[in-house]
Amino acid sequence: MRKFRVLNQVDIARQRWGGASNTIDNWLDERRQLLIQYCHLAGVNYQSANTLPDETEVNEFCALLMDYLSVGHFEVYEMLVSDDEDGQALKQELFPKISATTDQALDFNDQFAEGFTPDNSRNFELAITNLGEALDDRFELEDRLIQRMHGLVNDSVTS
Repeated sequence: MRKFRVLNQVDIARQRWGGASNTIDNWLDERRQLLIQYCHLAGVNYQSANTLPDETEVNEFCALLMDYLSVGHFEVYEMLVSDDEDGQALKQELFPKISATTDQALDFNDQFAEGFTPDNSRNFELAITNLGEALDDRFELEDRLIQRMHGLVNDSVTS
């Protein structure tokens, strides 16, 4: 199941890159919390009962999602990309793809935060599935950025 594979990847990322930066460690912890909430909303507990989460759960998830996105864009990404030619090339390659996933997450938030109603709840299952796929793509891209930073940290230690 894709959801659990992504959650395992967070643990692997934390083991691989943990300790390189408190900011990255905290961000990976936020990612883990986001994924746990996502799995809860995406149906791990709801599919058998054929019911939807309540509005409070959706609002809490959306708040966590917006926090995660904000930390990435405003604190982490620039820290992860160096100013050298390779870093700038990676930034040019990955940032547009990351931005596309941000747009999907913002659309989800706009549709469901503070307004999870019977009318829009009909679209919830498809929307949460699409968001999960976008988050999966995003986490892979973010991991490439972390890997780049980690490689630079190791290079400076061995120099």
